[in-house]
Amino acid sequence: MTGTSTTTVELAVGPLSPDDVVAVTRGDARIKITEESLRAMTESRDVIESMVDDDKPHYGVSTGFGALATKHIPVDMRAQLQRSLIRSHAASSGAEVDREIIRGLMLLRLSTLATGRTGVRPSTAQAYAGILNAGITPVVREYGSLGCSGDLAPLSHCALALMGEGEVRNRQGNLMDAADALAEAGLSPVELREKEGLALINGTDGMLGMLLMASADLHRLLKIADISAAMTVEGLLGTDAVFAEDLQHLRPHPGQGSSAANIRAILGDSPLIGAQRPEGFTRVQDAYSVRCAPQVHGAARATLAHAESVAGYELASAIDNPVVTPDGRIESNGNFHGAPVGYVLDFLAIAVADLASMSERRTDRFLDPARNHGLNAFLADDPGVDSGHMIAQYTQAGIVSELKRLAAPASADSIPSSAMQEDHVSMGWSAGLKLRRAIDGLTRVLAVELLTSARALDMRDGGLDTAKTAPATTAVRKLIREVVPAPGTDRYLAPEIEAVRVMVESGAVLEAAEDALGNPLA
Repeated sequence: MTGTSTTTVELAVGPLSPDDVVAVTRGDARIKITEESLRAMTESRDVIESMVDDDKPHYGVSTGFGALATKHIPVDMRAQLQRSLIRSHAASSGAEVDREIIRGLMLLRLSTLATGRTGVRPSTAQAYAGILNAGITPVVREYGSLGCSGDLAPLSHCALALMGEGEVRNRQGNLMDAADALAEAGLSPVELREKEGLALINGTDGMLGMLLMASADLHRLLKIADISAAMTVEGLLGTDAVFAEDLQHLRPHPGQGSSAANIRAILGDSPLIGAQRPEGFTRVQDAYSVRCAPQVHGAARATLAHAESVAGYELASAIDNPVVTPDGRIESNGNFHGAPVGYVLDFLAIAVADLASMSERRTDRFLDPARNHGLNAFLADDPGVDSGHMIAQYTQAGIVSELKRLAAPASADSIPSSAMQEDHVSMGWSAGLKLRRAIDGLTRVLAVELLTSARALDMRDGGLDTAKTAPATTAVRKLIREVVPAPGTDRYLAPEIEAVRVMVESGAVLEAAEDALGNPLA
């Protein structure tokens, strides 16, 4: 169940910002179409109206679709053509996808309509915005989009709701017939006109929305990965010398530099780390999973930066086929192909899998008395009687194994469709869905590392009353101890993992560290 936001996002001829997308998808911000955009839509609609009675073939206006594009449609059947398109293409199957995905799908399609390049009537765009503002969510299922010619099936379910047909969920999450939900919200179904059905389904909106939300999640998770790595350095009595700024400058990847700066800041004023610098012998090198955290976390940041550059181009795009050009032509094109978005969704899944893999390896070091520098086996209170965090690492390992499978690129696949007219597709929708699952897995893996490192640090320094950790890591330990008791004999572990997962997902872990530092992490 969601509430009504007081925030308003304006849809104009220009692009939305990523923050605007997140505000609508996750914050239920309201949408307002600007007067400039309404004028642009009116102008392009005039172009479509001028060819409604034209005998010349215009794709999607006077012809069929896909492999049926050679079929001429009589004038009196052209409005029915649009309704038939939506009904036949609303063919998704499987589990329902998340509400925020559908809101992103609809918002980004509406953003393209607002450019005035699709030929949709302003009243149709206003009605579509009304559905979003009413908190009505069309039911869209997992399978149906090949990521080319647009996210066809998912967008068709949204257009079907606009027509007052199909299933939706209202703001309270109740499953309803679309006609009833529209009536409940004081909205009327739309009878689609020429070109409008096609314009409502021909875009990369689903995969782009998933990319933008994944990017927002990863900005938070990358900083939390730095926090968890720093806590592991402390808990394993590691050295912070390798994170020195001058050493990072020798390999000047900006993401690496940001990660190392974060770890230095988080470990600042740590008595445990300071105690590892006595005169005489000290450990020179830690294992790769500890020592090379900035290099891996930094590479993930670079991947995210590239993905966000692609998202920026996509947000600035007007994707439809055919498209109404600024000089009044209606032209077929291939801008609906999802390859650019599909590639970076897959690329991010690789980075997510590697972040999680490194986190799991750091966690495993805590559990092995041959490598944890004086801690009990598995951090158990009484090893043998107690198993400690032995199976928490199994949980991490199971997730990481799945993340490696999810890192296999969806965009490397293509299955021809529409009688070989659409003979190369992007599978970008599938790439987006698996990235979302991967991000959920990374969240859980980081939660286990944080839970384990907090336990190790309590065992190392006797608990928060005698804490010898840095201010930032102490703050995170205090946060965890609000919901997870201090180390002791074995207890039901799943709720503790879940409690920390919620803290990671909500950003509470990041907030605690940043509040202690007095500055945001990079």
